Amino acid sequence: MISIKNFSLIFSLFITMACLTFSVAASTFEEQQDMLKSSSPSLTDNKKIVFDFYRVVFEALHMEKAADYLTPEYIQHNPNVSSGRDGFIQAFSKRGEPKTIENHINAPLISIIAEDDIVVFVFSREYPEPADSSKKYQSTWFDMFRIENGMIAEHWDPAIKKTSK
Repeated sequence: MISIKNFSLIFSLFITMACLTFSVAASTFEEQQDMLKSSSPSLTDNKKIVFDFYRVVFEALHMEKAADYLTPEYIQHNPNVSSGRDGFIQAFSKRGEPKTIENHINAPLISIIAEDDIVVFVFSREYPEPADSSKKYQSTWFDMFRIENGMIAEHWDPAIKKTSK
């Protein structure tokens, strides 16, 4: 059974994603700073933890900083990445060498939603049209994180298993 708290978070995410039917430009630094604001200091802190993790570790590939953000027991629900901080590092170290850390998220971030210990990032994504790969279509992606004692303890996204080629 879904709780009222979880329903509210899921409904907010659904509404945000449902409203995105057109191409969305990447948000500016100022817009992202506004997204980090919350009426609750703990929600603001949780958003900032995920925001910094995304910029520093996920986008800039500074895996040496993963221990600053991920619990050792980090639970990963993406079927292509192993659970545990070490599993994350192993999977994402293959994406390349560390880059300059930006003060904003480069991916087209649309919204940051937080409630209790959950933070959700919503992104715009462009994909090739299945029937005609010369064409593109716009959709959305989300990453949802659970914060525990100031660190990311769990992650969900809509990824499906990749096929080996």
